[in-house]
Amino acid sequence: MALPKVYVTQRILKEGMDLLNGHVDYKMWRGEGAPDRATLLREVQDVEGLLSMPANAIDDELFSHAPKLKVVSQHAVGFDNIDIKAAKCHGVIICNTPDVLTDATADLAFTLLLAAARRIVECSEYLRRGQWTTWYPDMWLGMDTAGKKLGIVGFGQIGQAVARRAKGFGMSICYYNPSAKPAAEKELGAQRVSLDELLQTSDYVTLHCPLKDETRSLIGERELQMMKPTAILVNTSRGLVVDQKALCKALSEKWIWAAGLDVFAKEPVPLDEPLLTLPNVTVMPHMGSATYDSRGGMSRLAAQNLIDALEGRQPLYVVNP
Repeated sequence: MALPKVYVTQRILKEGMDLLNGHVDYKMWRGEGAPDRATLLREVQDVEGLLSMPANAIDDELFSHAPKLKVVSQHAVGFDNIDIKAAKCHGVIICNTPDVLTDATADLAFTLLLAAARRIVECSEYLRRGQWTTWYPDMWLGMDTAGKKLGIVGFGQIGQAVARRAKGFGMSICYYNPSAKPAAEKELGAQRVSLDELLQTSDYVTLHCPLKDETRSLIGERELQMMKPTAILVNTSRGLVVDQKALCKALSEKWIWAAGLDVFAKEPVPLDEPLLTLPNVTVMPHMGSATYDSRGGMSRLAAQNLIDALEGRQPLYVVNP
């Protein structure tokens, strides 16, 4: 019996590829970055399964080019690149990979928080340029974390994992979320507040909400002007949750003190992006889940979701049940 045909849009870790062997007949894009649109539409014409990445636009046009497609298994938690309504119309199951990257992403969010607070990148570059020739008491002063308030926007698994780290640093915690999280409130001593109150009272604000219509540009000029001039903004969710031009203005004009960013409105970020010129911005190239354990777990889970759907079993994580 012939194995179901699958297209893998970018190279995944060996743990995932090993799972696919013997279950599917797969073809994988081996070029640099993601396949271009024409290649993607051509490759899906005869497949039953697609293992996708956030860089791939999975929409009605693609579904129309793939009449045999049964499942799209996304190698990510977020799925804002996928038209869920169109998938439902075409009868395609959409899966994702939550939980396995929670701790890695929370670690990076807190790393960015600390790096921005203590000006790690600025200090490192200062030393490497050979400018460290003396010392004085007000040299490279940063911000404390102990006794400060952390505001978490989006209090799901990753937001709560960040809160656990913050608790260990002696921070108080408030959060903004569409629904209350009473168990997490009790565990972490977190207080649910409005977005405005969070922005006005927090020393650090970290974003962990999915990109939806209601969260697009959630943090804009109005919201940034509410924040303390000593506040630090961290974003490891999606770049479009923040109005990037407004953020650049806020940092340039000192409405807020600093930012730590792992995500941008356009990725890869263009080198002429004004944010990259600012010394009070710490940046990463969307590396929230980039650890051996997390990416290996994501590859295994994406492959297993795909196999389960194609073999008639219920995948562990289905976005559109």
